[in-house]
Amino acid sequence: MLIVTMNDVPGYRITKVIGEVNGLTVRTRNVGAQIGAGLKALAGGELKGLTKQLQQSRAEALERLAEAATEVGANAVIAMRYDSNELANTFQEILAYGTGVVVEAVA
Repeated sequence: MLIVTMNDVPGYRITKVIGEVNGLTVRTRNVGAQIGAGLKALAGGELKGLTKQLQQSRAEALERLAEAATEVGANAVIAMRYDSNELANTFQEILAYGTGVVVEAVA
């Protein structure tokens, strides 16, 4: 699955626009990472536990986006973006979205 943030793909021609596709994950924060973040806030610096957790969430949302695009017959996603929200001060929502398309290589 080709996933790009651009509106077109050099070397490919879009032959069909399928429409919006997305992948969503909602996770609770790891208690250990929260405690570590609270302690780190006193000294400053990167919150490595939370960074790792958010990277995993983005990867999961992207994987779900690819699955959703495949299910509707797309072989690529253009204009891919991420959106993120916090829910109830406890949960993190990560959404990956874009336009599902069918592309073919330009000869």
